[in-house]
Amino acid sequence: MIQEYEPEATRRATGDTESSRASRGWWDRNADEYQTEHGAFLGDDRFVWGPEGLDEADAALLGPASGLAGLDVLEIGAGAAQCSRWLAAQGARPVALDLSHRQLQHALRIGGDVPLVEADAGALPFADGSFDLACSAYGAVPFVADPVRVMREVRRVLRPGGRWVFSVTHPIRWAFPDEPGPEGLSVAASYFDRTPYVEQDEHGRAVYVEHHRTLGDRVRDVVAAGFRLTDLVEPEWPDWNTQEWGGWSPLRGHLIPGTAIFVCERDEGPSGGS
Repeated sequence: MIQEYEPEATRRATGDTESSRASRGWWDRNADEYQTEHGAFLGDDRFVWGPEGLDEADAALLGPASGLAGLDVLEIGAGAAQCSRWLAAQGARPVALDLSHRQLQHALRIGGDVPLVEADAGALPFADGSFDLACSAYGAVPFVADPVRVMREVRRVLRPGGRWVFSVTHPIRWAFPDEPGPEGLSVAASYFDRTPYVEQDEHGRAVYVEHHRTLGDRVRDVVAAGFRLTDLVEPEWPDWNTQEWGGWSPLRGHLIPGTAIFVCERDEGPSGGS
């Protein structure tokens, strides 16, 4: 009997190519389990910003739902395109993009008329000024070595004045163990250590990568890409949500933030990349 190798967790440097390859492979391998475990919470056509359960229908971070009709919207890291289906139900024209072929197969399984695109967020296959809005709920941004490159691509495909809203793990979470219980409430690492978290196989090849940026880093990335930050939302854990999701839990959620949502607007300059 062949024993399956358990990836080794470490902190080490990793670049764009290795990070992208690891993310594509990890999501292709784990998409089935992810959708089975979290599909009921995410719904088939619900727009949820993170494990707290903040719903776009209530938060209106992309703008009032009544104003979405007729707008072209790009969802980055769409997974099974749940958010895009909600946008389509409001009359928007979403496009769901993901790096993972298997995640997009789940989008096909659920169904709907949302166009699906398999591509890397760092090289968006769209013309300049193709979209009015862009959004990402925990997609792409935490997993790339160069987030400014991704955001410059987003800026390029947005029309002047377009809005870009994305959610990521709240940076403070990196100082705490990824545990939902009391053991996850004590600081265990430096918040300022930006060394990526890597899981690697027996040959030292990365099979999962996540990149840490401080809150200040994220703000500077947004500005460097040519956006203006208009809001930073830190959702509080609601009483109705009793679910644990990895290191997220009601216990931790009532004490420390788990998600950060950046609401950005594209300036009025030319669409071309810089």
